Amino acid sequence: MRRHDWTGFAALAAMLAAPYAAFRLGAVAGLALCALAVLLLVLTRYFSLKYPGPMPHILRWTLLLPRGNHTPEKLVRVLRPKRGERILEIGPGTGIHAVRVAAALEPGGSVDAIDVQQAMLNDVMRRANEARLENVHVRRASASRIPFPDHTFDAAYLIGVLGELRNGAAAMRELRRVLKPNARLVIGEVLFDPDYVRLSALKKRAGAAGFRFDKKLGGSVSYLARFRSPPRERGTATVLAPIDEEAEPAAATG
Repeated sequence: MRRHDWTGFAALAAMLAAPYAAFRLGAVAGLALCALAVLLLVLTRYFSLKYPGPMPHILRWTLLLPRGNHTPEKLVRVLRPKRGERILEIGPGTGIHAVRVAAALEPGGSVDAIDVQQAMLNDVMRRANEARLENVHVRRASASRIPFPDHTFDAAYLIGVLGELRNGAAAMRELRRVLKPNARLVIGEVLFDPDYVRLSALKKRAGAAGFRFDKKLGGSVSYLARFRSPPRERGTATVLAPIDEEAEPAAATG
């Protein structure tokens, strides 16, 4: 596990033990454990920023914990997948989102998921096979070197992944390269994740790579932020294709 996984679980243990210690040993013991928990949380955040890395496969069970606005249904609401589109997911975990998005893209569309851990990709394909979906494709690769040609995808998304990347700036540049003009990019973050990226910081990162902020679902605790890649220029003017927010997303057929 990563350094901040160890300190994060230790902080959780200290927080859970504090009320019991206060009841059995007195207020001083409870306050001491609370102080220890705060110190461990600070250390967890430091390790996350200093030594970013992908979530270990052994911790995949944490992806099943409630994450507010990060449900597959709410992702579809913001991403607006359309039948026939090709969509990229970076860091798919066990495929919770990939399966729902892939079902909305049928017929004719597909999801390509990349991850540096083959074990995670195996879980994605297992989930896709259980859902009888044949339009989910996986590939072991790094987000800083996405193995697809320029302007391949109609949309892309990362849920709780950006803060884990060792070179987030390179990943954002690669996303701009592989996305078509005016494509959608959705990035989700949740506060209790030690790799959490604040929306203000995300907007700066995305803007530096040429993306334009479009919409947000949720608050600072758990949000999905949608951006648009630079539009195709027509002479001296640029054209933005509108997103129909009123239309229902394609229904799942899997």
